[in-house]
Amino acid sequence: MAADGGRAALPCAFSPKSQQFLALCAQDGRLRIWNTDSKTLQQEYVPSAHLSSACTCVTWGPCRAVQEVPQRKRRKCEAGSAPELSDLLALGTAAGSILIYSTVKGDLHCTLEGGHSGPVNSVQWHPEDSVLYSGSDDTHIAEWDLQTGKVRCKWKADRSAVSSLCISPDGKLLLSAGMTIKMWNLETKEVYRKFTGHSTMVTTLCFATTRPPDSNGMYFLSGAAHDRLLSVWYVRSDGKDKNSVVSFTLTDEPQHIDLQTSNCKDEPVRLAVVCKDGQLHLFEHFLNGPCKKPLSPVCSLQVSTMKGDSPVPVPLLAAALRADRQNLMLAYGHHLQPVMEKTPFNTSERHICLVRDVHGTLSLSVDTAVSKVRLFFDFEKLRLQFIDLTDCVTTEDICTSSLQTDSFAVLLVQGLESNDQRILAKIFQTKKEMLIKNTVARLPPQAVLPLLEELSRRLQGHPFAALLIVQWFKAVLTQHTSYLSSLPDLVSQLGSIYHMIESRVKLYQQLTRLHGKLYLLMTQVATNNSAKNVDNISHKAKLVYEEESSDEDEDSRDEGCPEDDSDNWEEDEAAMELTEDKKNHKDEEDDEEDDMNDESKANGDSDLDPENESEEE
Repeated sequence: MAADGGRAALPCAFSPKSQQFLALCAQDGRLRIWNTDSKTLQQEYVPSAHLSSACTCVTWGPCRAVQEVPQRKRRKCEAGSAPELSDLLALGTAAGSILIYSTVKGDLHCTLEGGHSGPVNSVQWHPEDSVLYSGSDDTHIAEWDLQTGKVRCKWKADRSAVSSLCISPDGKLLLSAGMTIKMWNLETKEVYRKFTGHSTMVTTLCFATTRPPDSNGMYFLSGAAHDRLLSVWYVRSDGKDKNSVVSFTLTDEPQHIDLQTSNCKDEPVRLAVVCKDGQLHLFEHFLNGPCKKPLSPVCSLQVSTMKGDSPVPVPLLAAALRADRQNLMLAYGHHLQPVMEKTPFNTSERHICLVRDVHGTLSLSVDTAVSKVRLFFDFEKLRLQFIDLTDCVTTEDICTSSLQTDSFAVLLVQGLESNDQRILAKIFQTKKEMLIKNTVARLPPQAVLPLLEELSRRLQGHPFAALLIVQWFKAVLTQHTSYLSSLPDLVSQLGSIYHMIESRVKLYQQLTRLHGKLYLLMTQVATNNSAKNVDNISHKAKLVYEEESSDEDEDSRDEGCPEDDSDNWEEDEAAMELTEDKKNHKDEEDDEEDDMNDESKANGDSDLDPENESEEE
């Protein structure tokens, strides 16, 4: 039985019993289902809102039949017989919804919404009834009816977030955990037991036995964040079960657990734990009472690959115990293309190191003949379209074209995962502040740290490129402040960036002073040059214009040629003198006329009209 890993780990789980399939949710929200027998990609599904609501947990359904969900609650489901629960996957999302995916149909079976207001941290199937239980950050537990797709019951579990759930093999009890562990009676929804002992958030819960608590043989184990111990709790019928009875020692906090339960006291519990450091630890213990000292693993396994002459550790993603108790199913390497291997193990050896050529094994072929692969985004086609567009248009044209913010976010995540420098270079050339802000806001939290590492590397390059990179830094630090502040090793991760920026601005004041002095000097030089140009100005007129006194002279001057102006100066002066004499003579005649009129007025002649004069005559 696979338990929920820590929230820092990628959600992954082997299919029950046969371990034929491995379901793994990538950082960009894609669900990949790998066939462990053929080592090929069986199916791939990308939810429509995978960037804004990434997958937080994944759980396979138990091996039994369930009634078909009604048509109005299904999404693109085909009519037919009732599906097997072992063919269904429950995916909890950061948006509070639960996706039920069918591996038979290769599509979404149904969506459970409206039960939680916060991210779903754990999902558990009931072993018998058509019921699903989910725990969320909103401190509530929801009981879902898979026949109707609605919440059957919902209750408050704790004052803090519900980080993990586990149902007893008989389906009568439910374990929930946040900072404390509570055991609920599913019939009455009341607390049956309460356990305290972890100082951090509990991330793993697992029943270790199939015996009921009345037989004084029920055990379960728990693991917490930043805790290197797995605690085993004994559920007693008298209620005197306050402390853990057994502890298992680990090298780091647990991320993935697979357990083979004990059906009787003479049968040991077998446990496979994958830690955060990538190591696998195997435990085997008879649960028949308390044990004072922490138990060490009977065997520890590490996968490594040769890089030059020295081995390099390869992190394990998940591990499962085979039913034959002689073999292990391992998944290791990169989550985009994990390596799956069935290997025997011998507990007589305390430490096992498997040397594998991971780089050669990563060239796994993807099963392209599977017709049930459902993709909402064709990443490769989108990448090629992006490269073709960038070859013929500028970045501004791309920003204003059909490649909107969602496409940039998808391309950025793909570029970070595949380390495609061509895609990253084109994206980081974007100058629009709003586009950068919206793209960073749509990134999943798992892509924030890889983005900061890539920005830090590019910041060390040419200063002109740093002008664009700083805008991305600002967007990441403002949009994902809460996520970054929750990281325990934030100082070490951002320390190099801080020292780099501090070294670059260290000489800023000196450069500013130098810039001011150079500005004053260049201004003075420019002023002196302008003063010299003023002294060299010639005061001699290059053109003299005289306004003419007569229009006739002006017309005659216009008709004449410029060469004749100098020869006709004397003629013009003589004409002007003659005109003035005529004018003076005319003025004298007018004066004499006025004098005669005055004399006639004085003699009374002005009263007579010319007609009267003619009558008198």
